[in-house]
Amino acid sequence: MPKLPTIKDENLLRQALTHRSYVNEHPDAGEHNERLEFLGDAVLGFLIGELLYKRYPEMSEAQLTRLRSNLVDEKQLAKFATQLGIGELIRLGKGAIKEGGRENPSLLSDTFEAYIAAYFIESGIEAVQQFVQPLFTKVADSIVFPQSDTNPKNLVDSKGQFQQWALANFVQNPEYLIIDESGPDHAKEFTAEVRVNGKVYGVGIGRRKQDAEKRAAEVALKKVGLV
Repeated sequence: MPKLPTIKDENLLRQALTHRSYVNEHPDAGEHNERLEFLGDAVLGFLIGELLYKRYPEMSEAQLTRLRSNLVDEKQLAKFATQLGIGELIRLGKGAIKEGGRENPSLLSDTFEAYIAAYFIESGIEAVQQFVQPLFTKVADSIVFPQSDTNPKNLVDSKGQFQQWALANFVQNPEYLIIDESGPDHAKEFTAEVRVNGKVYGVGIGRRKQDAEKRAAEVALKKVGLV
């Protein structure tokens, strides 16, 4: 496991590790890390996309998309954050700490993205690439190689499978809607539903909108008898 790269700019480092809950309790604490999280998500999406494109030339677009989704989802990024010790570094409000914020997968993954953005701002894209490449390559290979001898179509995710069914049966793409969100800022839960031709086929809940949509697609696949 690579070590967490050093960020020399103390203000940038502090922002990357500051959660909204801390700023709410300490108004003079400076900016929280949500803007950095946005940038980090984009940087990771690009770098992991490039990595997979070059490493697995035999994969289709759908397979690459599925694999990238697995690598940058909340659960996996939270694992990286835990392994790198980010949880202990986050500046959290007292309430968030009491609610287990340092072990919260959503909060950990968000802070990991914010840290990546801060490192990118200070050191550039090549430095970030050198850090994330070994980190993500090992996990990617562990996902791909056990499946390569069986059925590579397993890399097509539940949303992709349900889209194929909807196109085949209705010549329409599924429509995903976020119908509810609940919980505090550091532990939100989203509820999504998926519709085809105006009919609801599945409802799912997740810590991120994308995860809720995946769960809805999984329910939909069961409803139409594909799993």
